[in-house]
Amino acid sequence: MKKVIYTEKAPAPIGPYSQAIAVNGMLFVSGQIPLDAESGQLITTGIEDETRCVLNNIGAILEAAGLTFSDVVKSSIFVTDMNNFGLINTVYAEYFTGDNPPARETVQVAALPKAVNVEISVIALIK
Repeated sequence: MKKVIYTEKAPAPIGPYSQAIAVNGMLFVSGQIPLDAESGQLITTGIEDETRCVLNNIGAILEAAGLTFSDVVKSSIFVTDMNNFGLINTVYAEYFTGDNPPARETVQVAALPKAVNVEISVIALIK
């Protein structure tokens, strides 16, 4: 049976999807963009701030499910400019610490929702 995970500490979905779904011992977190949960405003002050906002949103959703970044087994990063990879990776490393980071891909795309520069989704194991 699937369970919808929702928190007001992350942006409400902007379409017909859930922030996350828990099913069969796994949590699937929808792609998050740099949308501030409190103000509803996009963060546009640079790729590092944007990435930090995205990961904070993911962290809030993980927390709502009783999980942390250490429970993440897979992440997908979508960027509109691969030249930002290094800066994104530096911020990403602040959240995924330790010797066992998740599997990951980073893909450059032509465009993202609301014309943002980065979107990240994750899959985590439920304890």
